[in-house]
Amino acid sequence: MSARHTGPRTLVVRLDSAGDVLLAGPAVRAVAAGSAYTAMLCGPLGEPAARMLPGVDEVLVHDAPWVGFEAPPVRRELIDALVDCLAARRFDRALILSSYHQSPLPAALLLKLAGIPWTAADSEHYPGTLLDLRHRRAPHRHEARAALDLAEASGFALPPGDGGALALTALPDTAPLTGTDPYVVVHPGAAVPARAWSPARAARAVAALEEAGHRVVVTGGPAEKELTADIADGIALDLGGRTSFPELAGVLAGADVVVTGNTGPSHLAAAVGTPVVCLFAPVVPAERWAPYRVPHRLLGRQDAACAGSRARVCPVPGHPCLDSVTDAQVLAAVAALLAPDGADMAAPGAGRSRRGRAGGAGRSRRGRAGGAGRSRRRP
Repeated sequence: MSARHTGPRTLVVRLDSAGDVLLAGPAVRAVAAGSAYTAMLCGPLGEPAARMLPGVDEVLVHDAPWVGFEAPPVRRELIDALVDCLAARRFDRALILSSYHQSPLPAALLLKLAGIPWTAADSEHYPGTLLDLRHRRAPHRHEARAALDLAEASGFALPPGDGGALALTALPDTAPLTGTDPYVVVHPGAAVPARAWSPARAARAVAALEEAGHRVVVTGGPAEKELTADIADGIALDLGGRTSFPELAGVLAGADVVVTGNTGPSHLAAAVGTPVVCLFAPVVPAERWAPYRVPHRLLGRQDAACAGSRARVCPVPGHPCLDSVTDAQVLAAVAALLAPDGADMAAPGAGRSRRGRAGGAGRSRRGRAGGAGRSRRRP
């Protein structure tokens, strides 16, 4: 993206996963609208998403020792290299975006060492001189809205006509991967196992969707090829390990509905405007992480014993919060989202309109309810 000519040089920091970076998108666009140059500092997992965000002129990558489930050890030479890299770019301002349970202060210290004169972040902890704007996020705020709140408090605003939904830049044509007939995506995996169905439960859902007349496409990353093959089980199209991040975005954009857990593809589907049936384990609150500003249904027992635990592996035998979801509930949620007058489940930050697909997807939604009257297809 070409640089603008007026305003500060601004750095936006979001060091977590691809889903977190996608949720930063509205805040990034607000920053870009008021900046001459906008860079994003992200982690390796977030880099593919950052490269598809509108408004980003440069992507910088750092694997931070204070972020992630398998954080690297602290190495002075890498920290020094990051500080030198940031100092060379002479940023005027920086916004540090983090989740409600994270501290922005390690990043703030490095930004000050890099000579960035003004830094803002949400912080519950005393920042000393590390933050020039210590912002307090509103209670129960969705992560995407909270990030935009910080940008607005820093003097930035979305440009006219930008409604604040998630968005991506142009998507690749993925019809050669999926074919052109309508389809529903099932994405069974998640980086955090507690946020996904068990494999056997996912396989039963795929079979139920196929029996109901839906053509199903199963997606997953390179490490999930065995999982997707077992779940597709010869009746669904298995794309496990066969898509890059932009290609996965294209596959989700072409889907009628995406069925997935509270994981990156849920937010990726929202960023391309595709309705989501989200299997939401209550280990984190849905009010902060539900699919944002896109038609969706949340399934799963939000009153389960694991609620609020932030557990990575389900602590309750039988994984009842998600594996208790029935085929009938899945089929009803998909049918509701496919209906011409399908409306969102009420959730913080949720949009109410199915119009306007993001990311230049360029395909109209194919209206059909529940797959009625369609013959079952094999890939």
